[in-house]
Amino acid sequence: MVSHRRLAVADSAAPLTDDGFNPHARAVHIGTLTLENGAALPDVVMTYECWGELNDDASNAVLVEHALTGDSHVVGPVGPGQPTAGWWPGLIGPGAPLDTDELFVVAINVLGGCRGSTGPMSLAPDGRVWGGRFPHVSVRDQARAEARVADALGIARFHTVIGGSFGGMRAAEWVATFPHRVQRALVVASCAAAGADQIAWGHTQVRAIEADPDFRGGGYLEQGVFPTSGLGLARQIAHTSYRSAHELQERFGRESQGADRTLDGGLFAVESYLEHHAAKLVARFDAMSYVRLTQAMATHDVGRGRGGIEPALRVFGGELVVAAVDSDRLFPVSASADIVRAHGRGRLRLIHSPHGHDGFLIEADQIAALVREVIARPLTAEAGRVRPVA
Repeated sequence: MVSHRRLAVADSAAPLTDDGFNPHARAVHIGTLTLENGAALPDVVMTYECWGELNDDASNAVLVEHALTGDSHVVGPVGPGQPTAGWWPGLIGPGAPLDTDELFVVAINVLGGCRGSTGPMSLAPDGRVWGGRFPHVSVRDQARAEARVADALGIARFHTVIGGSFGGMRAAEWVATFPHRVQRALVVASCAAAGADQIAWGHTQVRAIEADPDFRGGGYLEQGVFPTSGLGLARQIAHTSYRSAHELQERFGRESQGADRTLDGGLFAVESYLEHHAAKLVARFDAMSYVRLTQAMATHDVGRGRGGIEPALRVFGGELVVAAVDSDRLFPVSASADIVRAHGRGRLRLIHSPHGHDGFLIEADQIAALVREVIARPLTAEAGRVRPVA
């Protein structure tokens, strides 16, 4: 049996919180990674969490990809080094949709993130924090880094790759970059290439962070400050795009916050809601990581250098299921339909939700049903093969 236990918890990563490193996380050093833009990122460490046991031929491995401000802690409680509970509760475990009696599930913290994998908070070769010097990385770079983690774990091919939003981008990139290493894929509330609308939403968030005087070109950690206002504003912009206009109206309308008088400058309830989510993110996430990950999302395009999206996806001979949230205004249904159309054999599913993009996190029962469907789907004779493109 291939053992994942031989990979030790990273001792080279910066502490993630005042409580230290998440003791359930593990790490692997993957060496120097040459990025799409030609830059070399040395001494890369990737952190991950895993559940279940890898079987003898490593054929039961499932990769779960997290979203922009998520991490590898897919399920589980808050604890030392882990300030947030799992973001897809109930998805992994004995008898769960990803049944750990049968499957080995791994979730990898994204390259450029701030939960232990190499990113702006990590030390550069000169012994200083990378900060704003951290290079631009692409979704393709991130998938390639994850593939090295799979190599270290002895996983030649994933049974299934699953991801939503930014995680869906990486799942789509896995399908295009490593079609022979994926048997099934579930791409949720995402796209094959970022469109102008997604790029525009992200651009305003990046500019909000960079405009904070405490950003200091990304060098704030060395100077003992933090761009709290900028990151908070970026989160408010993002969260507006994550929810539907209908939900915000139904939930908050024009109500004031508590006893506040809006005519005297008091907050509307929806404004207070946005500020609450801003404060939560500022307390747990790094601003420079937010910038680099948002920029990675903007450059996402599985068709780059491959003749377009269609030839990039048609090489995948496995099973592809794409799910869209019907009220999503950030990644509309049309973006998911484009993936299915480009692949030529994929299946489109709808998640019904009033919550907008965040429906992929909120509608747990529908997500569970989708995951069970994908896991149980019989593979075609072509599954895992690289298909020629006419």
